[in-house]
Amino acid sequence: MTATLEGPVGIGTRDTEELLNAVAPHISDLTVNVFTGDMTIWDREVALLLRDHTMVRAMAERVLANAVMYTLGSIENPGVHLGVGKLVDIGVHQLILDTPVWWGVCRLYNGGRYKHHAPFIRRRRDGLCLRTGEFLKSQGWPVDEELWALDGADCSPCDDKVPDSH
Repeated sequence: MTATLEGPVGIGTRDTEELLNAVAPHISDLTVNVFTGDMTIWDREVALLLRDHTMVRAMAERVLANAVMYTLGSIENPGVHLGVGKLVDIGVHQLILDTPVWWGVCRLYNGGRYKHHAPFIRRRRDGLCLRTGEFLKSQGWPVDEELWALDGADCSPCDDKVPDSH
């Protein structure tokens, strides 16, 4: 038996809430944990950010939106090296740690291929975060410039071995 993976899905909209909620039908593991009550995937991830971090809902939504932009931007542009600052990285980690949702993201947007997260130990201080915000903006994403500028050149220690990881 041969398994064939499809290529990444074209991402038309830039509405991060809509894009994250579209993952729901692609979540097949631990669904009893993920689909509790009438929460959307977006609301679930925001609730998890609020549970684990000191921030108000508006900030959690800003962080999550920019994490979705970064994640899908890196999937759409696998040959471009991108990275985030500390605050947006909290949202990226939230997506990755909610593994049923992360697998759904990979299934829907990355052709079923797992998007690895293998950070370096030391933070990069080369301005990658600022360049990433500008790149995502050039791709039509509504970046929150304040969040991208917050860490400036002090970027997360993202792996630069694109396209397999970020």
